[in-house]
Amino acid sequence: MIKVMFVCHGNICRSPMAEFIMKKLVSEAGLSDSFCIASSATSKEELGNPVYPPARAELSKHDIGCAGKTAVQLRKADYEKYEYFIGMDTANIRNMNRIFGSDRDSKIYKLLTFAGRGDDVSDPWYSRDFGRAYADIEEGCKGLLNSLLKH
Repeated sequence: MIKVMFVCHGNICRSPMAEFIMKKLVSEAGLSDSFCIASSATSKEELGNPVYPPARAELSKHDIGCAGKTAVQLRKADYEKYEYFIGMDTANIRNMNRIFGSDRDSKIYKLLTFAGRGDDVSDPWYSRDFGRAYADIEEGCKGLLNSLLKH
C-alpha cells in the first residue's frame, strides 16, 4: 500500500483537489487497492469546512467529486502513517517540517517537482484561478504517479 498525504495551508482548495485528482488517476490505472490517498492542512483556520465551492466546481468540470471531504489538520503522528507528504508550495514544505520536527526519512516533496518544475502551485484562494491550479495539480499528480510506478 502506497500512502500519500497532500498538504496545503487550509485543506479546502489545492490539497483536496490533489487528493481527488490523484484518486481518479489511480482508479483509471486500476490501482485503487494499492493506494491510500488523503489531504490535510498545516493551519487550523478551515478545520471542519468542506472543499471551497470554486475548487469543488473546478473538480466537477472534470467529472471528479469530493463529497464529504472536510478540512483536517496535519499531525505529527501522521509522519509514521504515510510514506509521501506532498506540499503545494514552499510555505507548506516549511510548515510540514515545523509540524514534524524534521524530515528524517525524506518523505516531504513539493508537488510540481514531479512535473520537472520547481515552482509552487499558485494558491487559487488568492489568484482566483482555479483552472490554472487544477492544471498544475493534475500535471504534478501525473508525474507523481509515474514516479511511484517506476519505484
